[in-house]
Amino acid sequence: MAGSLKKRLGLDTNLLLDLAEGKDFAEDFRAEFQAHGYELLVAPTVAGELNALSIYGGEPQRTLADHALRKLRNWKCQPYPLSDTNLAVVDRFSARLWELKLIPEEEQNDGRILGETSLAGIPLLVTSDKHLLDIEEEALLVAFNEADMFPVQAAHPKRLLRALR
Repeated sequence: MAGSLKKRLGLDTNLLLDLAEGKDFAEDFRAEFQAHGYELLVAPTVAGELNALSIYGGEPQRTLADHALRKLRNWKCQPYPLSDTNLAVVDRFSARLWELKLIPEEEQNDGRILGETSLAGIPLLVTSDKHLLDIEEEALLVAFNEADMFPVQAAHPKRLLRALR
């Protein structure tokens, strides 16, 4: 039955904005990984960030976020829900990442997205966000282990494409 398990990747807000902007690397990533049977999933905080940007963001982010929200279904990028209990766990985990100085205070949503991805059991968060990509991997793994959460790594789509090819 192991062959029937779905391969899953989490998508960060920045990657969805890259897709909306029509960046080739983002579209190549989406198309190739979906062709290889990967399910591309969108955390609640990512959906919330897109929604907030589509309403309150400056240009061009407002237009890009609105486009991304409208195209999620066409791109076959599926949002997933989490329970209130899980969201409380995510809040504590994000605060802990900030306490450990793994994320800047103004990037608390990055910690939330990592936590939400973890609770969904998704091993990789695909992003072009420098804050996420620059987190020290070993320290992040320790934080996940201390919280008794599934570890997640951030990876740039270009790096994943090179590994796939």
